[in-house]
Amino acid sequence: MIYISTGGIRKKKATDVALDFFKKGLDKIELSGGLYSKNYEKDIRSLPEKLNIQIHNYYPPPKKPFVFNLASNNEEIAYLSIKHVKNSIRLCSKIGSKIFAFHAGFRIDPSVKELGNKLNKSNLICKDQAIDTFTKRVSMLSREAEKLNINLMIENNVISKTNIDHFQENPLLFTNPHEISEIMNLVPENIGFLLDVGHLKVSSQSLGFNLSQAHKDLYNKISAYHLSDNDGITDQNKPVTDDSWFWNDLKSNVSFLTLEIYNSSIDELVSQKELVENKLNNKNQF
Repeated sequence: MIYISTGGIRKKKATDVALDFFKKGLDKIELSGGLYSKNYEKDIRSLPEKLNIQIHNYYPPPKKPFVFNLASNNEEIAYLSIKHVKNSIRLCSKIGSKIFAFHAGFRIDPSVKELGNKLNKSNLICKDQAIDTFTKRVSMLSREAEKLNINLMIENNVISKTNIDHFQENPLLFTNPHEISEIMNLVPENIGFLLDVGHLKVSSQSLGFNLSQAHKDLYNKISAYHLSDNDGITDQNKPVTDDSWFWNDLKSNVSFLTLEIYNSSIDELVSQKELVENKLNNKNQF
């Protein structure tokens, strides 16, 4: 099942973007980010019935933006982050969507403006403490999700070389294959792993691990994919191509794949979906 993310269009409500996509024949949409709407549930229910919707990470966006971080030791951020996931779990249940995926935690609490850019130095949470906090909160949230028959997934973070050089260590969790495996072994078995191939590509350059081997090492843990491409230096959310690095080892029996492509026309997104479909069809023939 191939979804298209609304995440690249931030100046409209995600549901309005979804409707634009649907009018061009895209009927599986992942709502991500976008403008705040007080009536987000009503907005979703007003969409055409044939539109298959799932929600992701920072959806529904809060009225007052904050940096979602389930590893935070800041009481307010921790409270808002946990509350957000619980709300998203309930929303999934109400709209008949069975999966909610979210980003792994950080060892810092960056401001909203810092995301995607160089992070300011602040007090780093001890890595072991951050992992312990994150996995305990995910375990608690998994029990909440299980009550409503919702599956949770953790998405790998992306770390740039700029931030590695700046901090002289990795301020993020869940960026390299060893730590991803470690954390996945600490959370309940009903928690899935959403592999963002663009994030892994940048992180492999920053941290110096082999990209293809990392994919192979994580293969058995992968539950779903986010697909995009980049230059290996920054997470650019560029279109995938015939030569994108992940095709040969792409796992086909996953819950879903989402194209998370930014700065492209809807017609280009339609072509991107067709490319992925063709690649998967060719792969399944062998």
